[in-house]
Amino acid sequence: MAELEIRRVGYGHPDAVRLVEEVQAEYVVRYGGRDKTPLDPLMFEPPTGSFFVGYVPVDGGARPVASGAWRAHEDVEAFGSRRTAEVKRMYVVPDLRGQGLARRMLAVLEESATAAGHDVMILETGTAQPEAIALYESSGYTPIPPFGYYRHAPLNRCFAKPLHANLSA
Repeated sequence: MAELEIRRVGYGHPDAVRLVEEVQAEYVVRYGGRDKTPLDPLMFEPPTGSFFVGYVPVDGGARPVASGAWRAHEDVEAFGSRRTAEVKRMYVVPDLRGQGLARRMLAVLEESATAAGHDVMILETGTAQPEAIALYESSGYTPIPPFGYYRHAPLNRCFAKPLHANLSA
């Protein structure tokens, strides 16, 4: 398992920008186009969100290899709460996939959103990302009704996970 240091950065940080472009390129390959969900960079600034980059050590420096973010999304109800935070821009560079980096990033997102007062993590993904769906399901996420920009798209899949033990389906 690769070493990973996860740092909160601004959405406009050069490493964040590069990794977002890489995930957008992957969406083009998998879905035929970029993600067109309207996003304001301020959505990812505390207290309404956070953006993280994961780094692995290399030659005395650090290589950015993973990203993940969350934004407040309190117009979606899940597990009886509207204090929801939406996972965005989860990505791991192809040569380091399968080493648990995405799972570690997801845990940081959940911890950060919980600390900011959110009760539930929600997310949108698609059937062209079966490894993402497997990650979320194995991390305790369950299907919820579609929401968001792609809610009417046939490939859309939405999931949620309670961040507190007292919340249930």
